[in-house]
Amino acid sequence: MTLRLSLPDPSATEHLGNALAERIARGCLLTLRGDLGVGKTTLARATITALLGRDGRIEPVPSPTFSIVQTYETADIILTHADLYRIDDATATRELDLQGALDAGALLVEWPRFLEGLSPAKHIDITLAFPSEESEYSCTRIAEISTDGESSDNIRSDIGDFLL
Repeated sequence: MTLRLSLPDPSATEHLGNALAERIARGCLLTLRGDLGVGKTTLARATITALLGRDGRIEPVPSPTFSIVQTYETADIILTHADLYRIDDATATRELDLQGALDAGALLVEWPRFLEGLSPAKHIDITLAFPSEESEYSCTRIAEISTDGESSDNIRSDIGDFLL
C-alpha cells in the first residue's frame, strides 16, 4: 500500500517522524529515498529523536554521512542509522553487516541504492520529493510511503491530516 503525504513545513516532517518511531520494532527496515537536500536526514533525525524520547532522552542526532553508521540503543530497541550516500557499490554495503544490525534491532537507511539481500520482518520505504512547479499542492515536500497494509493503516491514522 502507498500513501502520499503533503509535508507543508518542518513540524509536519517531525509529526511523520513521531509516527514512524511508533512503528519501529525489531526486524523493521526503514528506507529513505530522494534527491540531495529533500529532507531525508531531517526525517531520520525526527524519527530517532522521537524514539529516544520514549526513554526520556534528549541528545543530538548527527548525520552519519561521514561515519556511515550510527547506533542508538533504547530500552526497547537498538536502532542503526546508516547513510549510504558515500557508498559506491553493493560490496561496500555488504561489509557494513547491515543484516546483523537488522537482526539485532531495526535499521534506518538513507540512500539505499546499493542495499540488497536484507530480510526485514517489516519494510517501510519513504520517498521524499519537492512538488513540481505545476503541482496543485502548497507544500514544501511530498512523501510517498510504501509499506505493508497494517503499518500503512496505522500511519494513515496518525498523520491523516497530511494525506494528499
